[in-house]
Amino acid sequence: MVEVVEKGLKKFGVTVSKPALGLICIVFGILVLLIPELLQLIVGLFLIIEGILVLTDYLEIRSQQPSSQP
Repeated sequence: MVEVVEKGLKKFGVTVSKPALGLICIVFGILVLLIPELLQLIVGLFLIIEGILVLTDYLEIRSQQPSSQP
C-alpha cells in the first residue's frame, strides 16, 4: 500500500497539481492584492478547486489498487 501512495503522490505532485496549483495561487494572490474585498470568494474557490484535485487523485489511486477480496 505504501508503494501505491508514494506512486500516487509523485504523480499528483509532478504532472497535474503542482503547476496548476502554482498558477492558481499566483492569480488568486494578485487578485487579493488588487481587490481585498474578493478575499472570501477567492479562498472559497481555491478550497473547492484544491478539494476537487485531491479527490480526483484519491479516486485514481484507489482505482489502480488491486482489490483484496478473500
